[in-house]
Amino acid sequence: MFPIIPANTATASGNDEGVFGYGRTASYFSLTNLVSNAGVVATDVAGAGTARRNPAACEYGEDKGIFGFGMTAAAYLDETNLVSNTGVVSSDVVGVGSDRRSLAACSYGDDKGIFGFGYTGAYVAITNLVTNAGVVGGDVAGVGTARQYPAATQYGGDKGIFGFGFDASSNLSKTNLVSNTGVVASDQAAETGTARYGLAACSYGDDKGIFGFGSGVTNVTNLVSNTGVVASDTAGVGTSRDQLAACEYGGDKGIFGFGSGATGYTNVTNLVSNTGVVASDQAATTGTARYGLAACSFN
Repeated sequence: MFPIIPANTATASGNDEGVFGYGRTASYFSLTNLVSNAGVVATDVAGAGTARRNPAACEYGEDKGIFGFGMTAAAYLDETNLVSNTGVVSSDVVGVGSDRRSLAACSYGDDKGIFGFGYTGAYVAITNLVTNAGVVGGDVAGVGTARQYPAATQYGGDKGIFGFGFDASSNLSKTNLVSNTGVVASDQAAETGTARYGLAACSYGDDKGIFGFGSGVTNVTNLVSNTGVVASDTAGVGTSRDQLAACEYGGDKGIFGFGSGATGYTNVTNLVSNTGVVASDQAATTGTARYGLAACSFN
């Protein structure tokens, strides 16, 4: 006999834990900080791979993650680092795709990922797909406004969205939807929310997403529905900052963390409930304060 599950029983389908990684202050880091299924951020774990700033990260294979791209003091990168389903970050994997920094990444199609946009010395809209085995593909011709410092999140269970950023002349509130086969759409006609760059995004509530914080230095957020519609600004909560990171945790919740604020680099974190409500700064902070990092979920 199969167990009978009541019709009104809801279960979280996302990943339980997360990891913040890389970033910089006066130095470049490869250290990481794990996030428990209760949203508690752990102390620094010795880094794996090339120390760098402004990489991107996303989930793949349903329970693993990947960091990729970024820059050192001397060069832009295309190396990637896989994250196991226990949160162990691998050494560098030989890069594929254009070396660049200040891009974004999200998962799509249940078990795959996509890196997109960024800066190579010029603003680009190219993307690189990640298979469910963590293999990064070559450049796919860009769609949408070329820009750097956007953010990206999964929504609708199996789709993604890139949003906001900075092009050669201005802050943006443009968004681009990603289908469940990894096809990036042109700029959505409707734009909403404060135009900004250096923000972060993550999923919550099984099938929705949230953009938050960013240049200005602001703490406003914008919810993303399960059909990819971005809402207008929600009044900010927590320390205003940019170049932070965010990821899912606890199956259906999210966390924003770290970044650069008006008074310097920070390690503050803000939890996101499964209804998309952002909490004030957590009282306990841990990990090296830094900016230009990335985050993804696993397990």
